[in-house]
Amino acid sequence: MAGRAHTIELRVVGATGDCAAGHRVGDRFLVRGDCERFSCDGICIHALYSLMPKLIALRYGARFPWAADGDEIRHACPDATNPHVFALRRVD
Repeated sequence: MAGRAHTIELRVVGATGDCAAGHRVGDRFLVRGDCERFSCDGICIHALYSLMPKLIALRYGARFPWAADGDEIRHACPDATNPHVFALRRVD
């Protein structure tokens, strides 16, 4: 629903190499929909910055036509040497 912020779960679902922030497959972070300010303690700031447009879009009801599941989208972090893939999922 537009206007209402959804809670988004971020999960590391793929990893190549060693992440400088220490992320591993299975790591999970929640961005709660019921707050004006949100924090993602422990997530790499570079990964968070790069996935922010998708995260904000999902929080406010966006759908991505290329995604098989309308509530989930994948995003690769910007580290070309040690790429990690995050799944962003609307959970409420």
